[in-house]
Amino acid sequence: MKVENRVSPDAQQRQAMQDDPGPDGPIVMVNLLKFRAKATYADGRDADLSGREAYARYGQGVAPLIAKHGGRLIFSGPVTFLALGVVEEMWDQVSLVEYPRRASLFAMASSDAYQAIAHHRDAGLQGQLNIETTPDFITGG
Repeated sequence: MKVENRVSPDAQQRQAMQDDPGPDGPIVMVNLLKFRAKATYADGRDADLSGREAYARYGQGVAPLIAKHGGRLIFSGPVTFLALGVVEEMWDQVSLVEYPRRASLFAMASSDAYQAIAHHRDAGLQGQLNIETTPDFITGG
């Protein structure tokens, strides 16, 4: 299995997301995040920040956008241990975000408000995997 972390989807992935409405109903995005040791802003600012700190700025800005588009953060936390399997390099954090449908995620990621904060994400991330899942069952709670 080849695994390639990326910071952004390529043109083909972006087009596929735009063209395919996806599953009928909610999706949960599993975000496996790898942070840069030091933030790397295109304009050179804030070179003293860690990648995690730059990504935290993105997190503060994206939270209200997720809610505006009907989504919700289910879980976010650091990776602390690999219990099964082998990977060359561990991810630093896992986040689970639910959206009412794929189109909601696409609309949020295409919005001007999102584009205004995306530079923090780009500065903080070395790479990531975004995996779309759909619920097989819902637990109480």
